[in-house]
Amino acid sequence: MTNWLQKLKSGLSRSSQNLSLGISEIFTSAKLSPEKLEELEEILICSDMGATNASKIIKDFGQNRLHKEITETEIKTELANKIAAILKPCEQPFVLGTHQPTVILMVGVNGAGKTTTIGKLAAKFPNKKISFIAGDTFRAAAVEQLDVWGQRNNIRVYKGQHGCDAAGLCFDGLKEALRQKDNIVFIDTAGRLENKIGLMDELKKITKVIKKIIPEAPHHTLLCLDATTGQNALNQVKAFKDMVQVNGLIINKLDGTAKGGIVVALASENPLPIYYIGIGEGIDDLDTFNAHDFSLNLIGLA
Repeated sequence: MTNWLQKLKSGLSRSSQNLSLGISEIFTSAKLSPEKLEELEEILICSDMGATNASKIIKDFGQNRLHKEITETEIKTELANKIAAILKPCEQPFVLGTHQPTVILMVGVNGAGKTTTIGKLAAKFPNKKISFIAGDTFRAAAVEQLDVWGQRNNIRVYKGQHGCDAAGLCFDGLKEALRQKDNIVFIDTAGRLENKIGLMDELKKITKVIKKIIPEAPHHTLLCLDATTGQNALNQVKAFKDMVQVNGLIINKLDGTAKGGIVVALASENPLPIYYIGIGEGIDDLDTFNAHDFSLNLIGLA
């Protein structure tokens, strides 16, 4: 856990430096003025927390603190606590359940890290019999990447010919998983841009076919988001929720952005469970989301 906390601190450093430095520059005097509150609100908005969130945080913050003496550390601590309160409902454990196999469908736009996330997540269940279905049939690199993760984790990868029907492949892959008595099946899907109706229809077709084999599946539909896209992540959540029953988020590439506040915006506007966050490409660079730890690191108090 210590190692992960160190990674989290490093991964959120770009976001925390912006916030921390901004707060330090504003609060050069002891008392909290309306002008300083307004500047603080702008800093929060620039971190991609969203105008509504920033306004609420600052309003709550100013009610008891305005015109009173306050230290920089007190400001950061109170901000971290308010952010943690927004995030806390999204801090939920990822539970596989008792289904055999448990079917996990990974969705998201191009470049959100779906294939890599499958590999990282599978490594967290070393005592389970797992298979991957390479449902991104049009991007050869995705199949190759999944193959690499399969070899690394000693996991079977079910794949078809380049460009084959993804839904048909998932149908056959699930039948094989039942035959092999797998515990978990991860289904990779192509990157689906939210404005591509044809691709979204295909995703719905995949979920329909899955249910023909296992009626209650997919048991988890996890949406991967790229933190570097900022506010666009909110649009992606809405688009995918309109198409499939997304029941959890995984937020990747937090180490590649100075706008880690997008996680706060997501928690406020789309309060889905945030099961995991990713801060790198390595197999150990994905871990469970903790609201308290995230908030402290985002504000630069860790």
